[in-house]
Amino acid sequence: MVLFDSTGQCDMHHAPQGVHDFLRAYYHHKSADWKDNTPYPLQSWSAGELAKLPTYYVMDLAKDMAATVAEEMPSREAIAVNTWLPDRELAYYSAEYRRTGFQGGLQWYRCGTSGAFTAELQTWSGRSIDQPSAFISGKQDWGTYQRPGVFEAMQTKACTKMIGCHLVDGAGHWVQQEQPDEVSRLLLQFLARAAQ
Repeated sequence: MVLFDSTGQCDMHHAPQGVHDFLRAYYHHKSADWKDNTPYPLQSWSAGELAKLPTYYVMDLAKDMAATVAEEMPSREAIAVNTWLPDRELAYYSAEYRRTGFQGGLQWYRCGTSGAFTAELQTWSGRSIDQPSAFISGKQDWGTYQRPGVFEAMQTKACTKMIGCHLVDGAGHWVQQEQPDEVSRLLLQFLARAAQ
């Protein structure tokens, strides 16, 4: 198995299914619409535990991201009734990615795994965030549990004034798109509480 392929610029930009269908399957695969997104805390950062993550995080060795998500392409009926990412909006994203490629977004992963941020991150090692804080994520987002213990540490150690920690049901990785009304409500609630 291979963790997310941060060198996949070419594989995604020139996906056999085309950029539009690649993005449709990728967004679907990481959303609450994909019924197998039922995350839970992993016990450790070990190969055995990481193998439990969906294939959009840990791909099969012989597949790139385009091949991985192609297997999860939603049906035409599911696409037609999708309200959080209508095809007309996805068409805009697709056109921009076809024009610019995926390089910019992938650089974050490349720098993170190369150690490029290590010195800057060490500056803040052991420090806490002492401003009012909130966390909003989709209940069906594996990202919350991708690194064992981080979700809990954020609430108990990293943020000293955590006044909201919300896992929104019916949302995966794209919580602000999948459940915009609930995210807006939670943000307004946070701002009101933070101002007290």
